[in-house]
Amino acid sequence: MSEIVYIIQPVEGPSSAAEHEEAVALIESAGAEYAGTLYQNVREINPATYIGEGKLEELKERLEGLDLTVLFNGELSPSQTRNISHALGDKKVIDRTALILDIFAKRAQSSEGKLQVELAQLQYLYPRLSGKGSGLSRLGGGIGTRGPGETKLETDRRRIRVRIHALERRLSETEKRRKLLTERRKKERVKTVALVGYTNVGKSTLLNALTGADVFVKDALFATLDPTARAFTVENIPFLLVDTVGFLQNLPHHLIEAFRSTLESALNCDLALVVCDASGDWEKQLSTTLSTLEDLGFRAPYLTVANKCDLAPSARLPREAVKISAATGEGLEELKKRIFETLADRFVEAKLFIPYARMAEYAALRPLLSERSASYTEAGAQIEAAIPAEHAEKFRKFLPKE
Repeated sequence: MSEIVYIIQPVEGPSSAAEHEEAVALIESAGAEYAGTLYQNVREINPATYIGEGKLEELKERLEGLDLTVLFNGELSPSQTRNISHALGDKKVIDRTALILDIFAKRAQSSEGKLQVELAQLQYLYPRLSGKGSGLSRLGGGIGTRGPGETKLETDRRRIRVRIHALERRLSETEKRRKLLTERRKKERVKTVALVGYTNVGKSTLLNALTGADVFVKDALFATLDPTARAFTVENIPFLLVDTVGFLQNLPHHLIEAFRSTLESALNCDLALVVCDASGDWEKQLSTTLSTLEDLGFRAPYLTVANKCDLAPSARLPREAVKISAATGEGLEELKKRIFETLADRFVEAKLFIPYARMAEYAALRPLLSERSASYTEAGAQIEAAIPAEHAEKFRKFLPKE
């Protein structure tokens, strides 16, 4: 039987409805069932229980005799979590971060993703450990160790600190390898296009449509957590398309930091495609994504891509947005055209002439360009190519003489 979850929704503005819908979607993505919601206008935060004692008493009566988990759709301090749980008869109480971490733990597939999730979970758990008084004290063994000893709580905290340091070291090594891979791509001048945006807007579907890949797709939040890279071509020029972890409204900043190395593919890209769901609250999705990228120090150019336009043909989208449907293929050719136009200044279109006597010299440089066409005469080869601007000077010797 799946876990049943009841939501406490603090109402703090017009965005509360969207936040509530998101919480229900998170519950379902975690494999649990949504039971109901208690709304509470929070004018002044209670430092002990966030919401007032009267509302807690009302909630306790409403949930009497029910075996369920209570989700506070916001951020709770460790003491607030404990106090709310105690007030509700020791029912399990979680906040939004705990729920997201649970989904992350289910979705992570790569070794790095699993390490990042475990680290984030331990960093979340550490300040929430609580002991049960001196009853947990124990005597040490051997001469010179007699006394109250180390409490069970202190032992647990020490073990968690050791594990956190070990995970940080392993992730640091993984990050070094990722940086080497990024440097190699830069050295090989592989242009990278990153898919970024809200979770569940169709980024993985778009990656499959553009590259012919078979990446896992599911109508659920954080269906894909680990980054995926696939090659595709535009105007015969190869690019690398990278799918990244999705963002979420009010995604806790420390969770973003935990997945910073995963998001480096977006930070180091040549172009980002900021994908929004045209049939949903695309304005909130766009602002959330852009503000998150800004917090991460993102500086690359980007295109706004409105996906699922077939489900919202009358949506009033930004004029500059590229309107597509990754599921039906609508607008994909226009998207490829816009990608090339955005990056066109990084390439030089050229007609080259390669005498047969210099073919070996050209062959050594050939990986640096993308050939459009090639024809052969008695004297040599005539090549039409797109050359990365930084390599253009190397091919000047093959330009036909006037």
